[in-house]
Amino acid sequence: MFPPDARPRSIQWLLFDTNKEGQLLVSKYSTSMKRRYPSPYQMPLPTSAELAILSALWNLGPSTVREVHNALSSKRTGYTTVLKQMQIMAEKGLLTRSEHYRSHVYEPRLPKEQTQRELARNLLHRAFDGSPQSLVRCALSFQKVSSAELGEIQQMLDQFENNLPPQP
Repeated sequence: MFPPDARPRSIQWLLFDTNKEGQLLVSKYSTSMKRRYPSPYQMPLPTSAELAILSALWNLGPSTVREVHNALSSKRTGYTTVLKQMQIMAEKGLLTRSEHYRSHVYEPRLPKEQTQRELARNLLHRAFDGSPQSLVRCALSFQKVSSAELGEIQQMLDQFENNLPPQP
C-alpha cells in the first residue's frame, strides 16, 4: 500500500496478445485514480457520529471544521476527532469539501430529506421486513403522540391514498 502522499495519480499497463498470423500485438492502457463519488444509491449510510456532523452542517450550511466543532461542543468531542471524521466522510462521499478558501469548507453531499429517506428505507427493509405498517405501528407505540400530530399523520395518509404529494 502506498503512503497517502505517494499514491500514484494513474496506473498504466501493457496488454500483450497475438493475432491470427502470430504477430505480437501490444496495447497500452491507462486509468486515472481520481476519487469518484458513488451515486446516491451506492452511498454508505451514516453512523450516529456522522449523523451528528451532518445535522450540524444542515443547520449551519457550508462550514469549516472549527464551526462544526463549535456546534458539537456540547458533546465534548475534540477538534481533531471532528476533523478526522469529516475527512473520512468526504472520502466516503457523504460530504463535499471546497478547497478554494484557506480553511476547507465542508457541506453535505445530499439534502437532509434524501438522507432521511435512505435511512428510513434501510430501516424498513432491515428491521421491519419491508412492512410500512409495522414501521408506523412501532414508531407510534414507543412515544406519546398528540392528537394534533395524529391529525397531521392522518392527513398525510389521506394524501398518499389519493396519490397526492404530501405537503411539508
